Amino acid sequence: MADPDFDVLILGAGSGGYACALRAAQLGLTVGLVEKGNLGGTCLHVGCIPTKALLHAAEVADQTRDSATFGVLASLEGIDMAGVNAYKDGVVSRLFKGLTGLIKGRGITVIEGSGRLTGPREVTVDGKAYTGRNVVLASGSYSRSLPGLEVDGERVITSEHALKLDRVPASVVVLGGGVIGCEFASVWRSFGAEVTIVEALPRLMAAEDEASSKVLERAFRKRGIAFKTATSFQSVKHSDTGVAVTVEGGEVIEAELLLVAVGRGPVTEGLGYDEQGIAMERGFVLADGHCRTNVEGVYAVGDIVPGLQLAHRGFQQGILVAEHIAGLDPKPIDEDGIPRVTYSHPELASVGLDEAKAAATYGADGIETLTYDLGGNGKSQILKTQGFVKLVRRKDGPVVGVHMVGDRVGELIGEAQLIYNWEGYPEDVAPLVHAHPTQNEALGEAHLALAGKPLHAHA
Repeated sequence: MADPDFDVLILGAGSGGYACALRAAQLGLTVGLVEKGNLGGTCLHVGCIPTKALLHAAEVADQTRDSATFGVLASLEGIDMAGVNAYKDGVVSRLFKGLTGLIKGRGITVIEGSGRLTGPREVTVDGKAYTGRNVVLASGSYSRSLPGLEVDGERVITSEHALKLDRVPASVVVLGGGVIGCEFASVWRSFGAEVTIVEALPRLMAAEDEASSKVLERAFRKRGIAFKTATSFQSVKHSDTGVAVTVEGGEVIEAELLLVAVGRGPVTEGLGYDEQGIAMERGFVLADGHCRTNVEGVYAVGDIVPGLQLAHRGFQQGILVAEHIAGLDPKPIDEDGIPRVTYSHPELASVGLDEAKAAATYGADGIETLTYDLGGNGKSQILKTQGFVKLVRRKDGPVVGVHMVGDRVGELIGEAQLIYNWEGYPEDVAPLVHAHPTQNEALGEAHLALAGKPLHAHA
C-alpha cells in the first residue's frame, strides 16, 4: 500500500479500540483512532463504570438500612439521586481524564467524527479519507429492543437512560433477567423501588450455572424483587401513572417505568463493512482466533464479534491485534477462560464451563463437582453474605469451571481464572496458603475438599 496515513487505523475508541491503540503505539506503530463520541466508549460512559458506581451506592444504602445488625446506629434518610449521580459522574470524569491523557501521551492521533469503511484499508470521517496499513473495526454495541417495542426514553427506557435518571422510580418492570437486568433490579430495590423482572428463559442469569441461578433467585425473593421466568413480553401501553406491561398469559403489570434489558446488538449497520466484503452474520463481524476478518489487513474486536460482550474481552482482543500486527506471536484467547461477573446483590462470578456444558463436553461420568458453602467461611459470616464456591473438574484432571455466588465474590475471580487458564488440578491449589480471614479462603477450602482433604467443607 502506497504510503498510508497510519500503520494501524482504528474505528471506535471503546475498550477494544483504545487498548489496541495504546499497545500498538507502545510497539512503535503509528496509530489513528476514530471516535464520534468520547474516548472510552460504552464501558466508561454508559456501561460498566457508571453502573458499578450505582451498585456501590446501592450497597451503602443497604448497609445503612441494616446498620443495627452490626451494632451501628444509623438511619437511611433517603436517596439523593443528584448526589448519587454526582458521585457516579465524578468517577467517570476522572477515568476519562486519565484515558485522554494516556492517549495523548502515547502520540496517538485522535480523529473526531463519524467514520465509515470506504475501502479495504480506508476510513472516511465526515468527508475526509484516512488510510491504514491495517484497519481495526471496533464500533461497539447498542441496547437492543424487541420488535414493535418502542423505546421513548421517558417511560420505556434502556440502561443508557436509566443511568441518567434524576429520581428513584416508585416501581419498575425490568424486561430481561440477564446481567444488565439483574444489576439494575438490584440497584433500584436497594434504593427502595418495587421491582419485577420478566424473563422469557426458564431462569434468571440463564447463561450461568443452574446452581448459581437458583441461589440468586432465592436471594432476590428474600429481598422482595419479584420475577417471572419462562414468561414472554407481549405489549406495553402508557397508563396514568406510567406503563402497563402485558405478559404471556394476559397478566398486566403496572409500573412507573419499563427498563428494556434484552441484550446488546452490534453497531455495524451503515458503516460500510458489508460493501467492503467483510463476512458478517446477523450484523456481527466474523473473525478468527487472531481477530482477523476475511479481508486481508482488516481486524475486528469487541462487541461486534460474536461471543461474550464484555469490556475486558474487547480490551484483551485489542492488545492481541496490536501484537499480531507488530509481528509478535500472541496466543488466541480462550473464550471460556474469560471471567464473567454480575455485580448484583449478591454477586455472581464464574470462569470456565458450567456443569451442564462440562457434562456435554466430557460426559456426565467424566466430571465431578464440589460445592463449598460460604457458611463455612469466616469473612463471609462477618459480611453476612450467603452463597457458595462450586468447582467443576474433569475426573482425575484439571478444574474446568469455577462458579461463585455471594457479596464481593467478583474480587475472587482473579485466582479462579488463573486456576482455569493454567489448567490447575485441585491438588495444585490445595497446598497454597490463603490468608485468613478472607473470602479467598473459600476457594482454597473448596480445592482442599476436591483434592480429598475436606476440613470445613459442606460437600
